[in-house]
Amino acid sequence: MTTSETAIRPEDCLDAADQLLTSVVRGMRGAWPRACAWLLRLALETAMDDYWQRVHPEVAGMHARSPQFLVLDRYAGRHIAARAGYAWSALSRAGHHHCYELGLTTGELLRLREMVVAVVSELYAKRVPRSGGSVDASS
Repeated sequence: MTTSETAIRPEDCLDAADQLLTSVVRGMRGAWPRACAWLLRLALETAMDDYWQRVHPEVAGMHARSPQFLVLDRYAGRHIAARAGYAWSALSRAGHHHCYELGLTTGELLRLREMVVAVVSELYAKRVPRSGGSVDASS
């Protein structure tokens, strides 16, 4: 599913997460860190969907995220893949309630937000690779 089909853009998710991080939202007491984590994860997933749709539509059709992250280093590079995988994993874990763990702090969420913003912009800037996974600098 592409962004145009869902009408969700990573920027919209990031804006909503920013609202949770910078102001008190009525009715969100105690739940805002998890809601923020889900919004940040959705921003990352939406950017990944857009990237795969542009670069390798067959991968975009996979319903599971894990295979998309496993092959991301071949197409987008190891650095982007590592940061994207880390952010997605950390945000997924933070999004689930565990009674024996504290939720993420504002500082932790801000660092993950910075990471998501960097990955999103790097994915948008990535060129379409030639066959075999190498990036064509001329395209």
